[in-house]
Amino acid sequence: MLTIGCHLSSAKGYEAMAKEAEKIKANTFQFFTRNPRGGKAKAIDLKDIEKFLSKASDLEIYKILAHAPYTLNPCSPDEKVREFAYQIMTDDLERMEYIPGNFYNFHPGSHVKQGVEKGIDLIGEMLNKVLRPEQSTTVLLETMAGKGSEIGRNFEELREILDRVELQEKVGVCLDTCHVFDGGYDIVNDLDGVLNKFDQVIGLSRLKTIHLNDSIFGLGSRKDRHARIGEGKIGREGIVRIINHPALRNLPFYLETPNDLEGYGKEISFLREAWIEP
Repeated sequence: MLTIGCHLSSAKGYEAMAKEAEKIKANTFQFFTRNPRGGKAKAIDLKDIEKFLSKASDLEIYKILAHAPYTLNPCSPDEKVREFAYQIMTDDLERMEYIPGNFYNFHPGSHVKQGVEKGIDLIGEMLNKVLRPEQSTTVLLETMAGKGSEIGRNFEELREILDRVELQEKVGVCLDTCHVFDGGYDIVNDLDGVLNKFDQVIGLSRLKTIHLNDSIFGLGSRKDRHARIGEGKIGREGIVRIINHPALRNLPFYLETPNDLEGYGKEISFLREAWIEP
């Protein structure tokens, strides 16, 4: 069965997100752990979590994906910004243990003129500080489009970060279709070649989730502008090939397209019809 969902607002709690997922026939979803442009998180509501876990079990919701706030930059040249990133991720991972066994995704960050190597060192250092042997959450590095001084613009940079992590079993990769396409990987005309490259550099066993987005500007643009499915340069046929690829089809997919709940529902319906049963 295709595991697919979208980005939902966490403002009303976990149970509310599960109910919204049910409305659009999603069997997973993504959410921000806190305000994506800020740092404050809501207090943990144990009753809400209990209701969510029951609802998620009934609906067979699988592997939800928490997204770190955009303000998190573990490789900033500013020590206070790095400390903020450490505090946020530490708190987020503690919160994730209330809904164990899921994913936590973050943007690797921007080195801001320090150089890629220094940025990668700082990201590795932070991960080694926050990861715990007892945690059940898998932390995912997201593939980036490569705008500005972003780290994670290619598979080699992500591999270098992963190589610095001590608790290897606690980390993986989230591949964003818009980002990799904008970053220069031709997933439209050479999906097999891109996945072979990923396997050679990182290893497909490290690929845990897919952000499924179309791209406004397209191949090599380094713009990071998401489009609705079929309204960008990847196109419907390209997206359908992605969800049906043997190396990807059993992974959870999360839509981050510019949509409301109804729009997400239409995309999910289309993708379910396009997914080929094995």
